[in-house]
Amino acid sequence: MFLRGSIVALITPMDAEGAFDDAALARLVDFHVDAGTAGIVAVGTTGESATLDENEHCAVIARCVELAAGRIPVIGGTGANATAEAIRLTRCAQRAGADAALLVTPYYNKPTQAGLIAHHRAVAEAVDIPQILYNVPGRTACDMLPETSAELAAVENIVGLKDATGDLARVTWQRELCGPDFALYSGDDGTACEFMLRGGDGVVSVTANVVPALMRRMCDAALGGARDDALGLNARIEPLHRALFVESNPIPVKWAVAEMGLAQTGIRLPLTWLMPEHEGKVRAAMRYADAD
Repeated sequence: MFLRGSIVALITPMDAEGAFDDAALARLVDFHVDAGTAGIVAVGTTGESATLDENEHCAVIARCVELAAGRIPVIGGTGANATAEAIRLTRCAQRAGADAALLVTPYYNKPTQAGLIAHHRAVAEAVDIPQILYNVPGRTACDMLPETSAELAAVENIVGLKDATGDLARVTWQRELCGPDFALYSGDDGTACEFMLRGGDGVVSVTANVVPALMRRMCDAALGGARDDALGLNARIEPLHRALFVESNPIPVKWAVAEMGLAQTGIRLPLTWLMPEHEGKVRAAMRYADAD
């Protein structure tokens, strides 16, 4: 198994003008190492991959690897809706020393299942770094079916799937199709606890940006089959799961991390800072989960 547990979908910290904040990234990496987070995804959806250019994208992954210094695995978000661009970004992650790459299904252009297979095979054949598929049809308008992920699981360096559908019926189905050694990660915080209790291997989590130690404990309990403990811990986090999506991700989570004093108030257009009327809901959820 490649990796198990709570993997944070890390924000890309920025200043008020939207420039990358290196000092804040260093704080965040240390924060997750200290909390026992199992791994970091750098420059995924939560890391604002859509508004970083290729040079910035590669630079942030490389800096995250440098700051991690072997203390925690780093997975570079390298997906794109053009196969050639995905290959370039995945090569960047490999050169930077990332432990793996996370590749979202091509968005907007709506490939067929055959197109998805051809796309991911092309990236895997071009770059031999371990690769994790990422299915999030709510953002991409493209749903990778379990049979498709099963065919891709046969590719040697495709090692897992992040499933953000929230469809718990897929967990057992995908496990049967993909086999016991293929990593299955939830990409939906709200259903992640049950996803793991049904046989998943972890979660790539937005919520872990705010309460990493609590997310780790919940994941450890769920992966250990301690249902009551896992559900009890998840009950503390559940309001935060909801609150962090009162506006489009990563708007609320970037506000929360800034509220904790770990980052500045920076985000890139077309995303805007959290509306004041939502601050109270996010703050209350943070307090309920005992986020500092």
